[in-house]
Amino acid sequence: MKKIIFLFLIVQCTLVIDNCLGQWVQVSNGMGNRNVYSLAANASTIFAGDNEFPAGGFVYWSTNEGTDWTLTLAATDQGVTSLAANGNNIFAGFGSFSYPSLYLSTNSGTNWIQTSSFFRAVYSIAVNGNNVFAGNGGNGVYLSTDNGTSWTQTSLNSQYVNALAVNGNNIFAGVYPIGVYLSTNNGYNWTLTSLNHQRVLALAVNGNNIFAGTYDPPSGVYKSTNNGTTWTQTSLNNRNIISLAVNGNSIFAGTGGSGVYVSNDNGANWTQRNEGLGYFTINALCIFNNYIFAGTGGQSVWRRQLGELVDIQPISNEIPNQFSLSQNYPNPFNPATKIRFALPTNSFARIVVYDALGREVEILVNEQLTAGTYETNWSADNYPSGVYYYKLTTYDFSQTRKMVLIK
Repeated sequence: MKKIIFLFLIVQCTLVIDNCLGQWVQVSNGMGNRNVYSLAANASTIFAGDNEFPAGGFVYWSTNEGTDWTLTLAATDQGVTSLAANGNNIFAGFGSFSYPSLYLSTNSGTNWIQTSSFFRAVYSIAVNGNNVFAGNGGNGVYLSTDNGTSWTQTSLNSQYVNALAVNGNNIFAGVYPIGVYLSTNNGYNWTLTSLNHQRVLALAVNGNNIFAGTYDPPSGVYKSTNNGTTWTQTSLNNRNIISLAVNGNSIFAGTGGSGVYVSNDNGANWTQRNEGLGYFTINALCIFNNYIFAGTGGQSVWRRQLGELVDIQPISNEIPNQFSLSQNYPNPFNPATKIRFALPTNSFARIVVYDALGREVEILVNEQLTAGTYETNWSADNYPSGVYYYKLTTYDFSQTRKMVLIK
């Protein structure tokens, strides 16, 4: 009898340990098993776009970090293929070739209106200040300067634009099956970059680093550090990439049938991180609060604690008395250094690295965090020796410190 009890205790302890390990968890309450093709988030809400062709397209929202979902928009269309959030303005693009295919909510998804007539599928949306860009299925890129009321077709006008990304005044367009185009004047003129031989389905930007996810043949992720003038294939070179997300030095790649890969050194090295997830197709990735969310084909939305995957790590459970940004260590450094910061309240935190001329070099932190003390890393492998500055900005606090890179 004692042996049976002892074995039972071993089994129970093993189950507890397994459950404590970090892993992905499906969050689909109120949604069911859906084909989630797009995700977006503002300060308080995350949105999921569902592609249920031929039944229609649906947008769900969650105000409790994906625990529960509520239907906010249903349309008799070919499915939601893109989402973008800019404050209270939420844009939803549909994969329709016969109905108006772009919807707008100006109150965080409570009400929706169709914008002016789009009769092509909207595969991608990007917002840059008052400018909204829409990537079209066969008609290139459209631009709206009045929040979607009216639209103008840009000179990139006969392409399938599956991805859009904004970096300051630079607009990048991932075109299927050609490559990446760049506009430096708000979309009026476009130039094909040297990545001109790949089918690009995903784009992501972090400071001077531009990432492009390629598809069929599987060529993985390409990276540019000079606004698309040159591109380098990263070590993740044998997977079809459908989605990308960036958080500081950490890059997340959603694949076609291989789950999620993570790089914590700006794309130099990659690790498959599918614990609990399986080898799903990852149509969309989104970082919201302290989670990363993955939209899958037929299995709705999954989420995971961001701290399990990235270099932003909580240091203490104690809530600090005030905001603070510590001096990096080591300093001087080569090529990596650590930066610690404290938040006395739940806050959106942004840490940006600048060079000696004040030019933005890299974004290390750009997310909503709970109160606490955190530490993040900066790996400066791709940057020359010199003086750099890093700045912490929250809603209520801003501080800048100097650091020195010596190679």
